Amino acid sequence: MKRSLLAGIACLALGAQSAQAQTLRIAMAAEPTSADPQQYAAAPNSTLHNHVFESLVSLDARLKAGPSLAVSWSRRDDTTWVFQLRQGVTFHNGHPFTAADVVFSFCRILNNESELAVSYSSFVRRLTRVEAEGPNTVVIGTREPEPLLPADLSSLRIIPSNLVAARPIAFSVADNCAGAGQPWPTLAQFNDGSAAIGTGPFRMRSFGRSGVTELSRNDTYWGPKPHWAEVRLQPVTAAGPRLAGLLAGDHDVVEAPATGDIPRLRSNDAVRLAVSPTTRLIFLQLDQREPAPFVNGGAAPNPLRDARVRQALSLAIDRKAIADRIMDGLALPATQFLPEGMFGTLPGLPTLPYDPARARALLAEAGHANGFALTLHATNNRYVNDARIIQAVGQYWSRIGVRTEVDAMPSNVFFGRRARREFSVPMGGWAASAEETLLFFRTWMTTTNRDRGIGGSNYGNWSNAAFDAAAVQALTTMEEAERGRLLREASRIGLEEMPILPLHFESAAWAFRRGLAYDGRMDQQTLAQEIRPQ
Repeated sequence: MKRSLLAGIACLALGAQSAQAQTLRIAMAAEPTSADPQQYAAAPNSTLHNHVFESLVSLDARLKAGPSLAVSWSRRDDTTWVFQLRQGVTFHNGHPFTAADVVFSFCRILNNESELAVSYSSFVRRLTRVEAEGPNTVVIGTREPEPLLPADLSSLRIIPSNLVAARPIAFSVADNCAGAGQPWPTLAQFNDGSAAIGTGPFRMRSFGRSGVTELSRNDTYWGPKPHWAEVRLQPVTAAGPRLAGLLAGDHDVVEAPATGDIPRLRSNDAVRLAVSPTTRLIFLQLDQREPAPFVNGGAAPNPLRDARVRQALSLAIDRKAIADRIMDGLALPATQFLPEGMFGTLPGLPTLPYDPARARALLAEAGHANGFALTLHATNNRYVNDARIIQAVGQYWSRIGVRTEVDAMPSNVFFGRRARREFSVPMGGWAASAEETLLFFRTWMTTTNRDRGIGGSNYGNWSNAAFDAAAVQALTTMEEAERGRLLREASRIGLEEMPILPLHFESAAWAFRRGLAYDGRMDQQTLAQEIRPQ
């Protein structure tokens, strides 16, 4: 059936598409969790939010930071940055954009009760000052030097201060901007559209949590006007129905076509493809708690606390086979935590080795010659072939005597449970917003410290003094050569200790109808403003 559909697409009539030339219909591979741009940092959310909202700094398709609502920035010293704001910008409700909106937005992040996994507040809590110096200048102070501040700001979207009847607000982490008595926009208000107001190229007409989200062009947008008068974002979480919808003319663009379909799509003149390398690492996070809820039925001791066991689990996985057979070549087997050549990586490393005999020997050395039992948890609709990957890992581990069960679930269930730290070995995916290992280490591997805004996604509770000594010092090191040395040392320790098992880096793919052009993005977002007629 699939072959006949692919063969038949060349015969599709384009008349209906021409009639809808001003409407772009995008089938998303995963659904956004909400229309709140400050709720959870996940790629489906960013895809939606970056149509409607903007940040002080933007990232281009290759993750290079550039102007957005700020036209320029400079440093007064290592902990004080000055941002000059774009003038003449208005929000969708007509409210003029000023520095007061930046202060309000950062304060609302600190007071967002619906935020999951402290995606945004962990960064804002590292700030000491967000202050308006007149309507067009914002001064941001950091507790310590922050070499990647501009890239970090790209994820903090700005909302208008007149969403609520606000009293004057001064930024202060200590008392959450005195937020206890201040009204703040709620998750429900963003989802019903009343608070989903930004400065972006599209306005949100309606948000469909499990259905279609409708956007309309913002004709007062300060930047280049997008081609599309309307955009429809529809989550279709299974690859087969997404492709079938493209072939039937129901979608114009689909995210993440099945990797097995790529060779045939390349040879079909009626379909166009975009493939982009990404920094998205697919990985397993190993629980260091005692006891771990899904290891040996929650009984102590937890074998994952032993580095020999963690190394054994890594050695049991054939990453090249996963990349070749499950990902159909659309993945780069991992050697470390970001692709080699990015800042802070170790040069010349081979793909992490596959050696099940050595894995069994390490288990025996650690006192687990008869293995142990655990459950793997993963999404089944978020990352490319995620359910197949986690099944393969379970089979590899079973072969070395680790009795493994697999529980794959929809992403909207998985992420909430993971944020509550309910799992012992979750499979995750994460894409860096800058080409530097510092971001991954800061978020996923440093010892959790809420006050410093680090380790917010260290769900396994791993803590290593030597790793922290290198990675945490790198956080505040502005001199690049020294920061690079520290990050390479942290990489070395991370690979020896293996609290996180890197699997591979996804390549992102899009399929779309003839007559469109899209170059793709390293962050895997699908942005209608970058899709153009051809």
